[in-house]
Amino acid sequence: MHHRNRVLVTGGRGFIGTNLVRALAATRPVRVFDSLERSSPTGWSDGDVDSIHASILDDSVLPSALEGVDSLVHLAAYGSVVESVKDPTANFHTNVLGTFNVLHAAANAGVRRVVFASTGGALIGDATPPVNEDSLPKPISPYGASKLCGEAYCHAFAMSRGLRAVCLRFGNVYGPHSAHKKGAVTMFIKALMLDEPIVIYGDGSASRDYIHVNDLCAGIEAALDSPLQGGEVFHVASGRETTVLELANILRDAAGKPNHPIEFRASRVGEVARNFAAYDLARQVLGFEPKRRLEEGLAETWQWFADHRDIVLSAKTSDS
Repeated sequence: MHHRNRVLVTGGRGFIGTNLVRALAATRPVRVFDSLERSSPTGWSDGDVDSIHASILDDSVLPSALEGVDSLVHLAAYGSVVESVKDPTANFHTNVLGTFNVLHAAANAGVRRVVFASTGGALIGDATPPVNEDSLPKPISPYGASKLCGEAYCHAFAMSRGLRAVCLRFGNVYGPHSAHKKGAVTMFIKALMLDEPIVIYGDGSASRDYIHVNDLCAGIEAALDSPLQGGEVFHVASGRETTVLELANILRDAAGKPNHPIEFRASRVGEVARNFAAYDLARQVLGFEPKRRLEEGLAETWQWFADHRDIVLSAKTSDS
C-alpha cells in the first residue's frame, strides 16, 4: 500500500535515528533500515515501526525497502573521526559506497526527497570559525572526506537524475539514547558516573558546536517538508562555540561534581582544532532555530543518563 508520506530512515536504530523515528512517527508512517551493528541500547523496540534489518552495503535489499517510500533520511554511517583514521577502508565502504548505494536506489525508486546526514567540522577541516555553506571543504580525516563524497553524490544525482537530495551538516549532537556513543558528551558523563577522571585530548581549548538531538530532529523534519530542488547544503548547528574544557565544566556542574578530576592527554590525529557553524541559511530557508541552551540540554542529558545508569554502564560503545 502506498503511503503518501512514508519516510525511510537508514540508521534508524542509532542515536540520532532512535530520536528521529520517535519524532517522525507522530506525524507519518516510518520504516527503519538498520544493520543493528551500532544500534542504541535504548529508545526503541522491535515492533514499534516497520523495520528492515540489513546493511546499506547490500544494494539488493534497497529497492524493496524503498517501495511505497515518499522520502528518505540517510543517517546510516560510521561516525567516528578517530576510527576513520585507524581504519579508513571500513569508513569508505559504509560512508562512501553505502551512501552511493542509497542515493542510487532512491533515484531509481523516484523518491521525492532525500535528506543526507553530513557534517560541518570534519568535512571543512581546519578553518577559522564560524564556518558556513561558503567555506571551502578541506577534510583532515577520512571521515570528513567520506561525508564530502556523500555530498558530491547528492549534488550529482540532483543534477543528473532530478533526485531532490538535501545535505544537512550536523553539529556535534548530544542527548538521550546516546549511551553507546564515543563522543565527548557520553564519555565525560560516563567518567562522572564512574568517578573516573574526565579525559581531554589536547589542552581543552579545542572547540565544537554542540546541538541537542531534538533541535537537530526539528531541522531534519523541516528539510523533509520544505520545497527544495535538490543539491542544497545547510549547516544545522547551534552557532555557539564551546571549548572541550567548557563542556567538561558544564557537565561537572550538572553532575554536582564541580571539582571532578580532569586528565589531559595528547591530542588526536584528524580532529579539527576549532569549529562552530553559522546556521543563517537554515534559518532563512528551513525556518530552523535551535531551542535548547547547552547548559539546559546537558543538564537534561545528565539526568537521562543517571535515570538509565545500569543500561548506560553496560552498553557496548561504538565509535560511530
